[in-house]
Parts: sequence; structure tokens; C-alpha cells
Amino acid sequence: MRDYILRRLLMLIPVLLGISLSVFLIMQLVPGDVVSGILGIEQTPELRVMWEKKLGLDQPVHMQYLNWMGNVLRGNFGESFRTGAPVFPEIISRFQITAELAVLASFTALVIALPLGIISALKRNQPIDKGVRVAALMGVSVPSFASATLLILFLSKAFGYFTPVKYVSFLQSPGTNLEIMVLPAFILGASMAGSLMRMTRSSILEVMRQDFIKAVRAKGATERITIFRHALKNGSIPIITLVGMQMGSLLGGTVVIEQIFSIPGLGQYVLTGISQRDYPVVQGGVLFIAFVYVIINLLVDILYTYVDPRIQYT
Repeated sequence: MRDYILRRLLMLIPVLLGISLSVFLIMQLVPGDVVSGILGIEQTPELRVMWEKKLGLDQPVHMQYLNWMGNVLRGNFGESFRTGAPVFPEIISRFQITAELAVLASFTALVIALPLGIISALKRNQPIDKGVRVAALMGVSVPSFASATLLILFLSKAFGYFTPVKYVSFLQSPGTNLEIMVLPAFILGASMAGSLMRMTRSSILEVMRQDFIKAVRAKGATERITIFRHALKNGSIPIITLVGMQMGSLLGGTVVIEQIFSIPGLGQYVLTGISQRDYPVVQGGVLFIAFVYVIINLLVDILYTYVDPRIQYT
């Protein structure tokens, strides 16, 4: 196991290098000029030369990339072109908010999807199964931004409820923080639950057909023990895989929900950097998201060995 983890961590190097180079080149090709955006109508040739030198944009493209990567390897993600603030502390601060939202959304998805997926599998082709399948299809099909907008309109018109506009951290006020997070977490969780319900249903159906389930029942095990101790455990590998992928994608894919609910997460930070041509913000944010995504996949692979002892990594 130790050798496998080490190999996976070493594989991070070419992956992150490839991602960093791709993002850097894409940002160079994006139309627009960061110096012109900063100076605006006050731009003069002298000021332009001064700002290009200050931001390091007067150097060749390959030197800009090498200098940036050299700083990243030393733990310095650079400073924002717009604010001058260090990028890495801001990424960590924003990531904590996005991670909280991702964890709450994943928990919501599991609470919704696992019971309904199991019931749907046990009541196959019955009305409740068809209802769950329709609900799962709706969860997959309806975009999260549409359901978020409709939910906000419904709550404001029907109950006069408006979500808090200013974000408050959990440490400052746990109650206010959960009030801010509950709606976006529910929207994202409901969207995730659609595909998770379908995966749970298909996994349970596949396991319930196997011979060892018949042997468990023949030994007199109750239906609850048969389902939760044997069927769900043996069918959980695809479910864990999907949850890991969904949670990883939430780290950079919550930008629309963050915009709608005014949550200052990492996705919103990177989106603002893209619109302002803030190269260090975008490059650092994307690189950090990629790193966390790969680590989540590694943790999922390690979790496989605890769920199914037959899986061994050498």
C-alpha cells in the first residue's frame, strides 16, 4: 500500500505540470489586456511599460511560465494583479468555504439517494420504483442554476423569506452560516442525488441477484441485515467512486451556485480572476483545485481496500 500511495503521489508531478502549462497558455490566448484593464483611460506608453515590468509581462512567455512555476515550487503562488494581495492565502480562505459547501451537498445527496435507491431496487418495476426513477431523472436533467433561481423565487413569494446576502463564517456564527449554506447545499445535493440514486439502484439490483445473497437468506438472516450488511456493502464500490468524483467536481463546479447565493468560494474567486485577466489568481486556483481533486481520487482508491478486502494494491 505504501508503494502504491508513493507512486500515485509521484504521478501528481506530470499531471500538475501539464495542467499548469495548459492553464498558462490558455490565459495567454484569452482576448484582452490586463494592463489596459488596470490603467483604463489613464493609459500612457510610459505607464504601460512600467506596469508590464512590474507584473513581469515584459518577459518572454516561456520565462513568465518558468518564473511562476519556480515560485509555486517554493510555495509562492504570486500576487493578484488587481489587488496586490498574495494569492495562496486567499485560495486557502476561499477553499474552506467551498469545501464546507461540497461536504454539506455530498451529505445531502447521500441522505436522499441511498434510501431511495435501495427502496427503488427492492420494489423493482412497482409504482414507487417508477416514481424514484422519474425523480432521479429530474435531478439529473434540471440545471442547478434553474432550480436555485426557482427555489429563491418560491420562498420569497410564498413565505417572504430571503437568504442572507453577506457571508458569515461558521466560527463567527454557526447558525447564520448554516442558514446561508443550507439552500445551496440542498440544490447541489439534490442535483447530485439523481445520478447517485440511479447508481445505488443498479448496484443493489446486481448484488441481489448473486448466489451469496441467497446463501445469506438461507441461513435465516433478516432482510435488513441482508440489505445493509451484505448487499449494500458489496455494491458500494461504484457508489463510493461516484461520490468521490462528484465531490471533487464540486470544488470547482459550484461557481454558478456561489454567484447566485453570493458565497465567496473558490469558484467565484477564479471566475473573477478570469474576467479581470488576473493570471496568478486563475493559474493558482486551477492548480490547487486539480491537486485536491487528485488527492480525493487517491483517498477513494484507498477506501476501496477497507470496503472490499479483496482489493489489494502492490
